[in-house]
Amino acid sequence: MSELNIQKLNYQRKAFNVKEMFKYPEMLTLIGFFVLCTFFSFASGEFLSSENVSNIIRQVSINGILAVGMTFVILTGGIDLSVGSVMAFTGTIMVGLMINNGMPAIAAVLIGIILGALLGYINGLFISRARIPAIIVTLAMMEVARGLALLYTGGYPLSGVSKSFTFIGRGYLFGVIPMPAVIMILVFIIAYIILNHLPIGRYIYAIGGNEEAVRLSGVKVKRIKTFVYLISGITASISGLIMTSRLASGQPMAGEGYELDAIAAVVLGGTSIAGGRGHIFGTILGALLLGVLSNGLNLMDVSPYVQRVLKGAIIVGAIYYSSFRQKD
Repeated sequence: MSELNIQKLNYQRKAFNVKEMFKYPEMLTLIGFFVLCTFFSFASGEFLSSENVSNIIRQVSINGILAVGMTFVILTGGIDLSVGSVMAFTGTIMVGLMINNGMPAIAAVLIGIILGALLGYINGLFISRARIPAIIVTLAMMEVARGLALLYTGGYPLSGVSKSFTFIGRGYLFGVIPMPAVIMILVFIIAYIILNHLPIGRYIYAIGGNEEAVRLSGVKVKRIKTFVYLISGITASISGLIMTSRLASGQPMAGEGYELDAIAAVVLGGTSIAGGRGHIFGTILGALLLGVLSNGLNLMDVSPYVQRVLKGAIIVGAIYYSSFRQKD
């Protein structure tokens, strides 16, 4: 073979490898993340400041943890619109138990997380047992949880938490790593183990791919679908814990619209909205990209209304791309 033909073959191989690489949506999300970071670093001198980077990490942690639970749900072909309201309800309960009942922070946090798990479990029961569409059940739970938060607080914020509690949302591990980032990493590790190294993870993917086939194979599909919504409730309550700790108050109207951010992070990370395909690492990248986008636009004084339009467009674009890939 001539040297010219060898060079041509090597070029074709490289082109093929690049083409194959861009078939992975995580790669496009990663490139988009770096492009945004580069753009905003030139557009605003404050973007790369240590204070702003810390702020991005804290904000990404809240959405990232929410998106973990949403990943479990969407992998089965479901959706959870109640996560923002569950955040608010469990956060206000934690604060209320501490300031009104004198309960230790650890006990209040555990009760809040248990309540989040309970609300997620109720979602799962109605969806899997009563066979009510997930969008209807979780939309109803969104109203119920928000109403419970407003009833509990009387519509007013609760404040007066201890410094040990605010450390969760404001503190640093070893004086360097923001605590919300530590919690987010732990949640991602646990999620990765469940989805990639435990049998239930394989069943979650399989249900999203072909639920009827999984049921006929003898797998208890109802239990697994209930489990994923329980996980979503837990992650929502953990995000509520971080937000409440960061604000040092329980806000009954906190978390409005956060379900949209969580869904956006998941689909941007390459998880198919139809279920059965996706990766937890893609969700991390999706949350990072959205966090950088939101922060950068705020620094540039872009209207929050414009930001909502952009987020909606991003979700539609990501879903369209996911559908387009499935047809290939």
